[in-house]
Amino acid sequence: MRLHVADHPLIAHKLTILRDERTTSPTFRLLVDELVTLLAYEATREVRVEPVEITTPVASTIGTHLAEPRPLVVPILRAGLGMLEGMTRLLPTAEVGFLGLQRDEKTLKAITYANRLPDDLSGRQCFVLDPMLATGGTLVASIDYLFERGARDVTCICLLAAPEGLELVRQHVGDRADVKIVVAAVDERLNDKAYIVPGLGDAGDRLYGLV
Repeated sequence: MRLHVADHPLIAHKLTILRDERTTSPTFRLLVDELVTLLAYEATREVRVEPVEITTPVASTIGTHLAEPRPLVVPILRAGLGMLEGMTRLLPTAEVGFLGLQRDEKTLKAITYANRLPDDLSGRQCFVLDPMLATGGTLVASIDYLFERGARDVTCICLLAAPEGLELVRQHVGDRADVKIVVAAVDERLNDKAYIVPGLGDAGDRLYGLV
């Protein structure tokens, strides 16, 4: 597993406003969108490309475009939906699949309740969107789900991560280079309710309100 913490003043600024309990849902959604686009820039640094010949107004030249098969963006329902537009803004030709994974509040294990993914992901680069890497159970289940279907590599984009969650993922995937996690920050710890501290609260509730 490779971890990349995006150290940038704009990311730190936007994340600070996200953390503030006074930030309203509309502002929260806007900032998540902007923050994900910044994180996506780092997350897609190794996206597969191939050469293409084009003609400019002046001459012919060789450029690059995204290789086939196209990348697959996988938001984890429901909070991951708030990250989707920020990601597809940078990768507009990517395909989008959905995974519904919910944490059992008693066992803290991830339960799959929805799957809208291709059965065959052979050769695909997959980008998983989940705002909070807390216990790590949801992310581990997502990674396994994608590799079982043939994914070439998996990059997970999260706003925040807890050390406990990162350690669980690291123990599960080991040092394999085809798993990468990109985050805006690694926070202090989890509390007794498995919330990230200092964190930003429940990302889904802050994006969409209580349901």
